[in-house]
Parts: sequence; structure tokens; C-alpha cells
Amino acid sequence: MAFAQYPCCSRWDLTSSGRARYVTGLMSNSKANKSPRLIYVIAGKEDSLLNARYRELLDELLEPSERVTGLFSAEAAGVSVSEVLDELRTAPFLTERRVVVVKGADDFVSENRQLLERYFDKPCPTGVLVLTVTSWDARTKLAKKLPGVGKLISVTQPKPWQLPGRLIEYTRDAHGKNLTKDAAELLIELTGDNLPRLYSEIDKLATFADTEKVIHVRHIESLIGHNRIFGVFSVIDACLAGNVARAVDRLRNMFAEDRTAQFSVVGAFAFHFRRMFNAKVLLEKGVRPAEVANRLRIWGNKDGFFAQLRKMTLKQIGDNLQQLAATDYAIKTGRTKAEVAVEQLVLKLTASYDTR
Repeated sequence: MAFAQYPCCSRWDLTSSGRARYVTGLMSNSKANKSPRLIYVIAGKEDSLLNARYRELLDELLEPSERVTGLFSAEAAGVSVSEVLDELRTAPFLTERRVVVVKGADDFVSENRQLLERYFDKPCPTGVLVLTVTSWDARTKLAKKLPGVGKLISVTQPKPWQLPGRLIEYTRDAHGKNLTKDAAELLIELTGDNLPRLYSEIDKLATFADTEKVIHVRHIESLIGHNRIFGVFSVIDACLAGNVARAVDRLRNMFAEDRTAQFSVVGAFAFHFRRMFNAKVLLEKGVRPAEVANRLRIWGNKDGFFAQLRKMTLKQIGDNLQQLAATDYAIKTGRTKAEVAVEQLVLKLTASYDTR
């Protein structure tokens, strides 16, 4: 085949030696000195994390202004291996390198393994191949060739205890600001553990903080937490009053008013019940309500919060937390939808307090 003899032969190489020399000259500038690898394989099972890592890599390889002429991106199902290799061998125009991306490439790799092995042996020095896959078998010849010419980027969801540190690191690297550990933990409580979504919330918070160098709990409560905490409080208040119509109506309003509520409402309920649980424990140990409010940062509607506590036992609060954990798992595994699961939880809670 042609590319076996001429691994980096491009259309411009064949038709215009002057343009080929021009491209070679471009390779001497600062970005070329960063020396990216020629092949990247991004492997991960969660699409949101995979796509986020791909976007980060693309930012490292090409400036936005270079992508019109320097980027070829396609879904694996809609492109042939010959097209991919041809794009890789095409000399870059007005950029130092040509980046060729094949997304969802598991079957693409399996079906074209031999041709890809030959390309891995002699990749084009002006082309960067990026493959996104759900898994990468380290036992294959292709995988064993990769470290010599490229890099495997494994994408996995951080463990729960790793998330605050990841957010603190992202805030510093992306925005030059510090995120306090308390703020990171509160953000996770209110937003959930989806990393790309958390990064998006950090981006908003960095803008909201403006010239302040540190993002505190108060920023999160002002920008993200207030409406969700207030909304959950009002739903639970209606539940404890045994008013099912009002509880369901307020819950549905939460989903209608906030596009991201389907991702965050379970976390907001869990945050409220966890705070109730901790407050109940402290009260039973004899801690004064004012001190409980101070320790747990209960600043708004303290009377309403302690009124809710008086209506629930520690066991009831714990049972609701367990139910929320089960609900969260069911949503993440696709067994139910957030709106349905949380409404069922609200109906169950309301029924236990309906005194009619």
C-alpha cells in the first residue's frame, strides 16, 4: 500500500514542493517544541468523562483558531481507515500539526488492527491520531506498540474521597483561584459526583467570585445552594405537614425551574437530611440549638429547621438517607429517572405524616 512506502506522503507533498517546504518551516515555532505524542488513545467507560478529557487534550494540541484547517474529527461508524490514514498523511495548513480524531473507535480498532499496527510502526510526524475507546486491551500487539509512539490516557471516575482534591486542583489550574475544602465538599453535596458537571460549576463560581482569589462556602451558597436548599426545605416542610399536593407541586417546580435539577436534586435532599441527622445527634448529646446552628452553618430559617427536627426521629432521618442512597444508585445505573424516583420518595415521606 502507498502509506507503507511513504508513511507521511501528503497531497501537497506530491503536487507542490514549495508548499511542503512552507509546512516544514512552520514546524519550527514554539508549539512544535512542545513535542506532543503522535498517537493518543483515550480509554474510559463514562462518556462525559471521556469527552471532557478529549477536550482537554485537544486544547493542548490545537488553538481554537487552528481547528478549521488543523482538525479532522469523525465518529468511527462514519469513517473508513483509508480516510483516517489519508487525513493523517495530509500536510498541515496554517498550523504545526494535523489532528485526526476517531471517536467511539472500539470496533474501528478491531476491524483495522493490522493496518493500524503498520501505521503505529511509522506514524506521520506531522499528524496526531487520537482514538477514543471504552476499553484498551494491553495484551494486543497494537497496545504493546503504543508506548513507543504514543500515550494511553485512562479515564476513570475519581473515588468519592478523591473528588474534593480534584476540584481544588482544577480550580487552581484552570482559574488561578483557591477552593476551600469545605466549599469543595459542599459543592459535591449539592451538585453530585459527576466530574464534568462539577468542573462546569467551578467555572461559574470562578466568574462569580470575580477578583477574589479564594472560593468559599458562601460563594457556593449564594450561587448554587440557596435555591436548591430552599426548594428542598419547602418540599420536606410540606411532607412533614402531610400535604402531598403541595409537596409534589413544589418538587415539580424545582425540576421545571432548574435544567440541572435532575442531576442535583438528590444531592440537595441528601445534604438537607444529613445536616438534620448531624443536628439531631448533637441535640441528643445536649448541645444547645444555637451552637448546633453555628457548627452546621444553619443561618437561614433556623426556627423552621429545628421545627422539622422535632417532627422526625433519628431513625426516620437515617432511613431517608438510606433511601436516598438507593435512589442515587438507581438513577446512575439507569434503573429509574430522577424525577420519578424523588417523587416516589416524597410520596412515601408524606404518607407517613398524613394525619387526615
